Amino acid sequence: MTISGKAKLAGVIGWPVGHSLSPRVHGYWLAEHGIDGAYVPLQVRPEDCRAALRALPKLGFAGVNVTVPHKQMAAKTVDTLDAVAERTGAVNTVVVEAHGRLAGSNTDGYGFLENLKSGAKGWKASAGAAVVIGAGGAARAITAALLDAGAPEVRVVNRTLARARRLAKDIGGAVTVVTWADRAEALAGAALLVNATSLGMKGGHSLELDLKRLGKAAVVTDIVYAPLVTPLLKAATARGHKTVDGLGMLLHQARPGFRRWFGVEPKVTAALRDFVLADLGA
Repeated sequence: MTISGKAKLAGVIGWPVGHSLSPRVHGYWLAEHGIDGAYVPLQVRPEDCRAALRALPKLGFAGVNVTVPHKQMAAKTVDTLDAVAERTGAVNTVVVEAHGRLAGSNTDGYGFLENLKSGAKGWKASAGAAVVIGAGGAARAITAALLDAGAPEVRVVNRTLARARRLAKDIGGAVTVVTWADRAEALAGAALLVNATSLGMKGGHSLELDLKRLGKAAVVTDIVYAPLVTPLLKAATARGHKTVDGLGMLLHQARPGFRRWFGVEPKVTAALRDFVLADLGA
């Protein structure tokens, strides 16, 4: 990888940001394609987020990824939003356009769908209802993406019912809100189960969910990727379900930004997965 005075610059804004795998992912692609550029972590306090984003054109940045807790603030700061970012109220990718204008988009839903397509060959959103556990930013993007891809219904299950209802109102369409107590019953007739929470993450609590109502043909996926095989995926595999881990979502959601900033369409390969997994100690 070559870095000169003419290098294209991009990065990731977060607080904290040291845990982010994005520099590793984009750094791999930069080296793979021999691009004169750099992708750097930018640790920005919440109160400085707006100022940091508005400063990107002056600093010569082509754009940035945005991670927690800045996604909502980014949506309020940029000049334009794509349709998904507007519906979800969250931005994870910012591109600096002509005259310093900031364009915000949300590629989480795109990354989710691309991961499913590659990990569960033949899967189609139209196959049946989807159950999404969670109502945070990831769940919002995933719900919108599933509906846009043709899912006939998305059942959103969340501990806080009010938050799930807000998601349903904001996203619109065929979203059914299900109480936490009824989460197991929500699986009946579903073609897809998605854990869009941090439950199951290494060192945290597991997702307690009885899968017996879930049809054997249903696909099960988890956005958690540390560990790569979560307790939910283990339980689903034991029942014979096709499962898809969460690492691919992280990798695929990075592609649109890289293409816009550096002018090359990157690919998600087995070598990239191995490179990122090495950083996770997997």
